Amino acid sequence: MEIRVGSFEVEVLYSRRKTIGLTVFPDGRIVLRMPAGEPLENGRRFILEKEGWIRSKLQVGEERLEDAEAAGGCLSDAELRRMGDEAGKDLYRRVVHFLPIVGVSIGRVTIRCQKTRWGSCSSAGNINLNCLLMLAPPEIRDYVVVHELCHRLEMNHSPRFWKEVGRVLPDYRERIAWLKENGPAIMNRVRR
Repeated sequence: MEIRVGSFEVEVLYSRRKTIGLTVFPDGRIVLRMPAGEPLENGRRFILEKEGWIRSKLQVGEERLEDAEAAGGCLSDAELRRMGDEAGKDLYRRVVHFLPIVGVSIGRVTIRCQKTRWGSCSSAGNINLNCLLMLAPPEIRDYVVVHELCHRLEMNHSPRFWKEVGRVLPDYRERIAWLKENGPAIMNRVRR
């Protein structure tokens, strides 16, 4: 069911949940989830109490969509699959290249489309890398690979960890700066 509360069009869903919940999607859709039998008036009050929060989420969603459009628009499922295949080859070659330089061994390398991380390293030595790295320059891909491989030496971000990253990539700070500046627009190309 759809209701209007103030200036908001809200989709209301009832379920077996115990509390009222609210989701604001980047495309501007607002969904109110309510326990079965909860009076609709309680949901209306909840929305009015959260008006400031809703407006801030809508603003963030608009900015993300603008960033995605500026970066080339949201990626289709087919584009993501192609990028995943390409990343599987390209990023794996980079891992193999840097393994002896970092001086570590690893388990498996997995390519995923992640919305919040460029990569990760498990304590078992498995490396996960984001296929969206294919939208970044080669030197940025190298940085993320080296970063994750260095976690095989230090599973933290201690000074010793950064010393290892710097030993392999002395200019790693510039690469981090590039990711901080340009990374959000790349991540926002994935539909949330």
